[in-house]
Amino acid sequence: MARIAGVNIPTEKRIEIALTYIFGISLATSRKILAATKIDGNIRVKNLTESQVESIRSYLDKNFKVENDLRIEVSQNIKRLKEINSYRGIRHIKNLPVRGQRTKTNARTKRGKKVTVGSGRKLAAQKT
Repeated sequence: MARIAGVNIPTEKRIEIALTYIFGISLATSRKILAATKIDGNIRVKNLTESQVESIRSYLDKNFKVENDLRIEVSQNIKRLKEINSYRGIRHIKNLPVRGQRTKTNARTKRGKKVTVGSGRKLAAQKT
């Protein structure tokens, strides 16, 4: 099993797809990495040589911020927005959508499951 940027990437997948298991690498970024290191994207991870894996590792270290470094940077950016009380920071604090989505009817994943309350009127057949 190949270990790149602290992540065990799956051995049965093509290297083009397997690189996307690393936080911060999309499919387009994966293709750019493989083009720069001159590795075919259709090769399975288990068929990679050690020199190819090492070239991917070194290219990632030099050119990209991935995994823990990227997570730290993102959390610091959010913390900064909260500290300066920007609009986006306030939305993060209130746990609401940050990027302009509507919240009247949607945004259930951010706002949580709400139970709607009826009129409070009891039916006539019901005892009190």
